[in-house]
Amino acid sequence: MAKRPLAVVAFGGNALIDNDVHSSINDQYQTVTNNVSYLVDLIERGWDLVLTHGNGPQVGFILRRSELASHEVGTIPVDYAVGDTQGAIGYMFQKALSNELRRRGITRPVVTLVTQTRVDTNDPAFQKPNKPIGSFMGKVRAEKYAAELGWHIMEDSGRGWRRCIASPIPQEIIEIDSIKTLLESGSLVIACGGGGIPVERNDKGDLVGVEAVIDKDLASAMLAKELQADMLIIPTGVEKVAINFGRPGERWLDQLNPVDAKILSEQGQFGEGSMKPKVDALLTFLEGNPKGAGLITKASTVIQAIDGKTGTWIRNN
Repeated sequence: MAKRPLAVVAFGGNALIDNDVHSSINDQYQTVTNNVSYLVDLIERGWDLVLTHGNGPQVGFILRRSELASHEVGTIPVDYAVGDTQGAIGYMFQKALSNELRRRGITRPVVTLVTQTRVDTNDPAFQKPNKPIGSFMGKVRAEKYAAELGWHIMEDSGRGWRRCIASPIPQEIIEIDSIKTLLESGSLVIACGGGGIPVERNDKGDLVGVEAVIDKDLASAMLAKELQADMLIIPTGVEKVAINFGRPGERWLDQLNPVDAKILSEQGQFGEGSMKPKVDALLTFLEGNPKGAGLITKASTVIQAIDGKTGTWIRNN
């Protein structure tokens, strides 16, 4: 039997929340349900899938609940909060995918795997934590938490003060062999949620949790490289990537080779907090798998993109 092509699909945590009014668990599950039909379209085309997801807002919700209940129960460390979101968001996708597969008469196991990602505590990111997480608060309260709990804090875009932690470069996906085994068994796998639970190895070689967050797109690129995936797909809010976005000369891109994409990224053509991490992640993937292809488009237009009708592709000519 011929081996099926493999796609890694990296959903953002913000993609599960349409707006502040619709952020409940039921709202998020409805958004997941709406999106998985497009993934099953891909499965019907004969693709194997590994699904990854972000968790930024969801970790913020957990930490906020922990703050509010801190007078009664102990606060939750960041690595455990990431683990919580892996289970909860993975459950959403696992249930929704299983239901959609059943409706279409497709029998495939769907497995959510709690995944750890090793980081290097000598990473410069730990010397200057700059990734805001959790809720906004006043300066007095933020300084109180900094003194009592050893938090790093930062003022965030004029909206208030937040805790900030390191976002180191991922070094190793601990469960990579398990992911490969699940794929070989025919399973559809949900892994590396939130970039993976950040861990390090201590002097004894034991895994120890780290107060950090890992960029989901970078972790997905590493995963796609390790699996030698045929395609890394990053669903986003637009069908294509643009240069001069929102300015005179705006142009939507159909296809780029890695050299041109890197030049445009270095020129600042892609937003630092939006499109640039996605483009850079695809470039990282292609460095380790030159025969692969990277795609940025809406979840709802993935099939049209594969048919050459939309999307921005980054791949070697």
